[in-house]
Amino acid sequence: MSRTTAPPAADGRNGTAPGPAPEARRRSNTELGLLVLGVLVVLCAYALVGLSQNPVLPAGLAPYGGALIALAVAAHLVTRKLAPGADPLLLPVAFLLNGLGLVMVRRIDFAYAVRDDPPAALAPLQTVWTVIGIAAFCLTLVLLRDHRVLDRYRYLIGLAALALLLTPLLPGLGREIRGARIWLRLGGFSIQPGEFAKLGIVAFFASYLSDKRALLSVATNRLGPFHVPPARAFAPVAAAWLVSLAVLVFQKDLGLSLLFFGIFVVMLYIATSRPAYVVAGTLLFSSGAYLAWTAFAHVQARVAIWLDPFADAEDAGFQLVQSLFALGTGRIVGVGWGQGRPDFIPDVHTDFIFSAFGEELGLLGTTALLLCYFLLVGRGFGIAARARDDFGMLLAAGLTVVFALQVFVIVGGVTRLIPLTGLTLPFMSYGGSSLLANYILVALLLRVSADPGDAGRPAGQGATA
Repeated sequence: MSRTTAPPAADGRNGTAPGPAPEARRRSNTELGLLVLGVLVVLCAYALVGLSQNPVLPAGLAPYGGALIALAVAAHLVTRKLAPGADPLLLPVAFLLNGLGLVMVRRIDFAYAVRDDPPAALAPLQTVWTVIGIAAFCLTLVLLRDHRVLDRYRYLIGLAALALLLTPLLPGLGREIRGARIWLRLGGFSIQPGEFAKLGIVAFFASYLSDKRALLSVATNRLGPFHVPPARAFAPVAAAWLVSLAVLVFQKDLGLSLLFFGIFVVMLYIATSRPAYVVAGTLLFSSGAYLAWTAFAHVQARVAIWLDPFADAEDAGFQLVQSLFALGTGRIVGVGWGQGRPDFIPDVHTDFIFSAFGEELGLLGTTALLLCYFLLVGRGFGIAARARDDFGMLLAAGLTVVFALQVFVIVGGVTRLIPLTGLTLPFMSYGGSSLLANYILVALLLRVSADPGDAGRPAGQGATA
């Protein structure tokens, strides 16, 4: 039998359709242009912070700018070489948020410096973590050439993630801070293994759900007016609930427990489109939250502060009250870079860095930051929608859900929308564990988006059967 070839579509020049290589180059060039724009924005912010302290350009502007350019170029070249055709917006937006976070940490250093007992400078160490984060980003793309490899090691990844969750419980290594035992002390550094465990948990859930998707989607029973899956299908939900409760009971970390259980329930709904799982998950989470409120004093304290922070504004509610004052002081346009008092907020460089931005950049500035996060989340779900395999779709969706939940929880906490949970704002808060984990997360999303079967398809067009 002879094989026929369909006539190529004209592109307006030589009558041939643009292939994967031109499309990949176009995306890479877009990424490079956006990276250049992001570096310029960060350098302008750095200059403004320096000018707020002295009426001359800061002496470190040139070396700081050179370091940022070198990091951006390195990340771009690795992406261009190893993930051609990948989404062109993820890396520039992540780099922009990271750079602005570095600038704010530097601004907080200036604010701390006027104290009688200023702490050690935070910006130099955060810059080192940024270099390590970019290195982790590049290493992920170098080692993982196909996201489907993760599907082959489902249980190994799941066990490793569980081990990371449990390591803070080890005597001599784990550290308890503010009632939560989520830190691991290694040498002179403290890390949060849960930041990396969540990536492994997403990969495990994606592999499990892609394999059991058909079973979990079948509705054979009735529960009142609803058709629901068989009872055994709810076993994974119950197991995830028990593990999240174990995290809550033994590590006393409400934020990580909420994140863990929320990831699974949302991924389960994405995989099956069954609202019954969301209802069951909501009921289980509500019961678990009530148990946590009755069992743990620090959870009761956080709920009480959330309900009325001004009842104890000089002690327990002081941090949240100062956060609300900072956001109120910023109003619409903010007081300007370097003109606020972020040092009035305890731990402003970690949990409350969003409030520092709110004071100095106002509602307009924080809205711009949130739009950057929305853009990352939207692109992540777009990658999931265009994925050519179930595992890739669920992996990209799960990673995006992790990112979105973390942003919602921390921004909701500092604005008093929900109780504080102690998570960090991705790419912006001070801390190495979160920065490394989020750069690896972006690399994984880029790897899924650079699926060889997807590289030549213009953005916005779904895969065809």
